[in-house]
Amino acid sequence: MQKLWQQITGNVMPALRRRMTGADALPRLAVLGLLSGLVTGAVILLFRLAIEWPLEYFLPDGSSESFEELDLLTRGILPLAGAVTLGLITHQLAINDRKVGVVHVMERLNYHQGYISLKSAIVQFVSGVATVVTGQSSGREGPAVHLGATFSSLMGQWMRLPNNSIRTLVACGCAAAISASFNTPISGVVFAMEVVMMEYTIAGFTPIILAAVSAAIVTQAVYGPEPAFTVPGLTLNSLVEIPWILVIAVIIGIAAALFIQLVDIMGRFHQRPIFLRISLAGALMVPFAIFIPETMGIGYDTVNATIDGELGFWLLLAVGLAKLIITSLSIGLGMPSGVIGPTLFMGATLGGAMGLVGAELAPDISSSIGLYAMLGMGAMMGAVLQAPLAALMAVLELTRNPNIILPAMLIITTASLVTSEVFGKRSLFLTMLKSQGLSYQSSPVIQALRRVSVGAIMEKNIMRSARHLSVAEARKLLKSEPKWLIVEGSSGPTALMPAVDLARYLEDTEELEADKVESGDNPESIDLINIPANRRDIAPVQYQATLEEALNQFELTNAEALYVQRHVAPMIQRIYGVVLKSDIESYYQYRRS
Repeated sequence: MQKLWQQITGNVMPALRRRMTGADALPRLAVLGLLSGLVTGAVILLFRLAIEWPLEYFLPDGSSESFEELDLLTRGILPLAGAVTLGLITHQLAINDRKVGVVHVMERLNYHQGYISLKSAIVQFVSGVATVVTGQSSGREGPAVHLGATFSSLMGQWMRLPNNSIRTLVACGCAAAISASFNTPISGVVFAMEVVMMEYTIAGFTPIILAAVSAAIVTQAVYGPEPAFTVPGLTLNSLVEIPWILVIAVIIGIAAALFIQLVDIMGRFHQRPIFLRISLAGALMVPFAIFIPETMGIGYDTVNATIDGELGFWLLLAVGLAKLIITSLSIGLGMPSGVIGPTLFMGATLGGAMGLVGAELAPDISSSIGLYAMLGMGAMMGAVLQAPLAALMAVLELTRNPNIILPAMLIITTASLVTSEVFGKRSLFLTMLKSQGLSYQSSPVIQALRRVSVGAIMEKNIMRSARHLSVAEARKLLKSEPKWLIVEGSSGPTALMPAVDLARYLEDTEELEADKVESGDNPESIDLINIPANRRDIAPVQYQATLEEALNQFELTNAEALYVQRHVAPMIQRIYGVVLKSDIESYYQYRRS
C-alpha cells in the first residue's frame, strides 16, 4: 500500500499537474468536478443536519421552521442572545478570518486565485448554523456556497494543482452547493458561472455540470428528489395579465434596489467594532421577531404557504417588507447571514401580494397566487444578484413547468433592468465588495489569462549555470543545446541569457584561448554577467501561477523574464522553465485569433 501511494505521489500527481496547466485539460477537470460535487454534497448534508437537528428538538411541533409557535419572550430573547454570542466569537477573530459567504469566495477568486482556508470554512459553518438556529433573518444557501467552494479549493490545494484548475474547482463547489441546497442542478451551474465566476466558458461547463449533478444525487439520496419548495401546476391564464406582470416587475425592481441600497448604507459602518455591529443587528431583529415572527430563520414554510395561497394580502406585504428591511440592515452591519434564501422569501411574498391585488382587479382572468409568488421569487433573485439567467433556471427547475418560462423571462429581465438601469445598482455581491474597498476584474482579457497556468507556455529547454565557469564547462553546458541559461548568483538566479550568446562568445574567443593553451597559460574563467550577451533581469513565479499572476509579477518586479519554480522539499525549489512577457502576449493573441 505504501509503495502504491509513493507511486501515486511520485509519478501520477506530477503528471496530472503538468496536464492541468493548459485551458484544454478537460478530461482531468471533469473527473475533479465529479469529486468536487460528491465532497460538496456530503458537506452540505452535514451543514443542513447541523441546522435542522437542534431546531427540530427546540421548536414546537418538531418542525425546523416553526419560530412563529414560540412564545413572545423566547422570540425576543433568542435572536439578541444569538447575536451577542456571535459578536463575541467574531470579535476574537482576525479581520480576514471574519469574512464569509459568496462575497468572500469572489474576493478569494479575484485576489488569491481561489485559495480558501479551512479556517474560513469552520468559521462559516459555525456562524451559518448559529444565525439560522438563533432566529436571525438568514438563509443557508450563501454559507453553503462558501463551504462548497472551500472544500473544492482545499482539494485542489492538497493536490497542488495549478491555480487555473483551482479556480475551476471553486466554481464546481459553488454550483454543487446551490444544486444540493435547492435540488436544482442547472441553476447551480448557471449561478456559479454568472454570479461567482462572471464568465461562461465551454471548458468550464463540463466539470461544473458534473459537480452539480453529483451533489444533487448525494442530497437526493437523503432528502428525496423533490425540490426545496412544493409547487403545484402553474400556468398563465391569459396574455391580458402581461401588463400587470410588468407592473409587478417594476415594483420588484424598486424593492431590489432598495434592498441593495440599505445594505450599502449599513456597510459604510464597517470600521466600527464588529461586536457592536452584530449586537445591534440582533437588537434590531427583536421587534421583528416579536411582531412578525415569519421573518425569523429561513422562512421556507412561509414561502410554501404563499405559493399555496394560504396568506392574506396585508400579511404578505408586511412580511415581505419586514424581511427586506431587517435582512438588509443585518447583512450590512456584518451579520454572517446568507442572502439568497431571504431574496427568494421577499420575492415570493411581494409577488404573492401583488397577485392578490390582480385577483381583485380581474378575478375572471387572474392566474393563481402561486404563479405570482414564483414569478416574484425569480424577479427578486435576478434583480438583487443581477443574474437573470440563474434566476430563470431556478424558477424553471423549482416549478418543473415549462409553461412558466415566458412570464418568468419577462418579469426577471424587466426587474433586473429597473434595478440596474433606472437606479444604477450593481449586483449585491459586487456592491458589498466595493464597500470593502475591493473590486472584481471580469474583463475578457483577464478571464482568458486566468484560465491558463504559466506551466502551459513556459520554455522548458533551459540550463542552470554558475556565474563563473571554465571554457570546458561552458562547452559541456552547450552540448545539451539549451535555449536559455539561468545564471546563478549567491542568493539564487540573477539573470537569464540566450545560450546562443555564450556559443558566439566561445567562437569569438576560440583563437585567443588556443594561443593561451599553446603558451602554457590556463584559460581564464568566463564571467557570464560580463561577456557580451542579451541578458534579462529575472524574477521567480510559482508553477501554479496563472498568466494573470505572471503579468502582475512582471509589473511588481520590473523583471524582463520569470523563472518558473515549485517547492519540491523544505527549503528546496526546483526550476521548470522560463516565461517572457512576449510569450504571454503571443499566447493571448493566438488564442484570440
